[in-house]
Amino acid sequence: MTGAPTRSSTDGDGGAGGATDGGPSGRARTHDPASLGPDQRVRPTQEDPFVGSLSAVVGGPLGEHAVAGRARFLTPLRVVLLLAVVVLSLAWFAKAPCLQQYPGDNGLELDWRDGRQYVAMCYSDTVPLYTAERLDVGGIPYLTSWVDRREDGSEQVRYMEYPVLTGFFQWANARLADLWLAGADAGLLPGGLPVVVYFDLSAFWLALAWLVTVWALVRLRPGRPWDAALAAVSPLVAVHAFTNFDTLAVAAATLGMLAWARRRPVLAGVILGVGAAAKLYPLFLLFPLLLLCLRAGRMRAWAQATCAGVLTWSALNLPLALAAPTGWWEFFRLNGQRGADPDSLYNVVAGFTGWSGFDGPLAPGQPPSVLNAVSAVLFAVCCLAIAVLVVKAPRRPRFASIAFLVITAFLLTNKVWSPQYSLWLVPLAVLAYPRWRPLLAWMLIDALVWAPRMYYYLGTDAKGLPAPWFYGAVVVRDVAVLVVAGLIVRTVLRPELDPVRTPRDPSFSRGLDDPDGGVLDGAPDEMRRLSRADAVIEALVRPLRRRERTGVPR
Repeated sequence: MTGAPTRSSTDGDGGAGGATDGGPSGRARTHDPASLGPDQRVRPTQEDPFVGSLSAVVGGPLGEHAVAGRARFLTPLRVVLLLAVVVLSLAWFAKAPCLQQYPGDNGLELDWRDGRQYVAMCYSDTVPLYTAERLDVGGIPYLTSWVDRREDGSEQVRYMEYPVLTGFFQWANARLADLWLAGADAGLLPGGLPVVVYFDLSAFWLALAWLVTVWALVRLRPGRPWDAALAAVSPLVAVHAFTNFDTLAVAAATLGMLAWARRRPVLAGVILGVGAAAKLYPLFLLFPLLLLCLRAGRMRAWAQATCAGVLTWSALNLPLALAAPTGWWEFFRLNGQRGADPDSLYNVVAGFTGWSGFDGPLAPGQPPSVLNAVSAVLFAVCCLAIAVLVVKAPRRPRFASIAFLVITAFLLTNKVWSPQYSLWLVPLAVLAYPRWRPLLAWMLIDALVWAPRMYYYLGTDAKGLPAPWFYGAVVVRDVAVLVVAGLIVRTVLRPELDPVRTPRDPSFSRGLDDPDGGVLDGAPDEMRRLSRADAVIEALVRPLRRRERTGVPR
């Protein structure tokens, strides 16, 4: 295919530029969107029958002789970002019922009466945490403490329960809310309840983080920019963008993948370390990189990324760990002591069978030690199975594919699957298996679990949903995720079915083996090399064995 300019590079394993070696066609690899010709862009209305059928509402698929990539203003990036803004706006409106106010005994109060947050399905952790974590009174994360009373009457000293960056993100927005309200008192800004102002400011930054995620997805797929639209219009974003603070970590994880794809392993490690200081999961991406770098013989790049990630996470955590060790440890203490969440498979099994769990009844504050160990062992077993898959695959798998499988394994085996955790999977799924029908089906099912979850929390006494209905919805969600994982495993075992490795894909024509692989892209496959060496040795040894069996002298 013509129109793909070549570009030399002297960056080696750690450089930032393209490379000219390797790949299916041996052509140059580049991530510059401007270098793509009109015929080197995937046209989803033509390539994906599902998208083609949906395009009927806007006039049908792109014509055979239409020229793509020539728009000056409505470029794919801008259109995808606009779609993301629309969906994020819907996400805010979905939470808006929980921001309603009513005149109470102490003036205006937030209207969460009669379980409104569940009936209207607008619940967000952001709202109760504003007062629960003493952000409304100027409390400093990990230094300010308070006392919670347990069910048995005992008391527990509490601190901020989130990782460092997420904790200070909340504190910074609370202080911005104070400044906003000061401006409102001066008549310069519109006023409102402090918690409402705090939520809106938090939502602004969380929305910006998701826009960064979508931007990074477009940059990761210059030949397939419309894949990012899957993330932009995801029903999970409409429901959970503002349920908690996870878009911060998702943005960091996606930016880390972009840095790795640009052959910047140190920068990738730094960004993943920053993301891990907001939510631990971005550091999990180092495990699929370890497996793939072992197979490609690119351990130097992995070591650079890992050291940079660990050092960055340590630099952000160590000062606080030394200054306020008890407050800093609160996140880890709570994760160790909490039991199986309603969304976990362990709780679903217990709910359907009446099983009392691995640890049986626990006293308040007693950690579920057996459950913790079982969860860790199951995740380790899944990681071992993924490692075997990487080794046995006929062709080195792509980074995004293995990353999706690792994060899915963690969520399924973990004792906690908070609803917003599903956002972690969205960018990885888009990169690993950009097919609209199965991904939209999974994301819609996952998003719809929010309804039975809210009415389950409402309680049957308040005309809520009985527990088995919610458990059934969780099972359907897990099955949907497993189906997507199965489709990705199939592309690993049968690379010819990988939608990003087909001859029609721009990555293939541009010589890309793994568009997200960075130093892995076009690298020699050590497993194949070993197999060829074994075959040569076997060919040399076979005549000797035959002579020994027949008694012919050597």
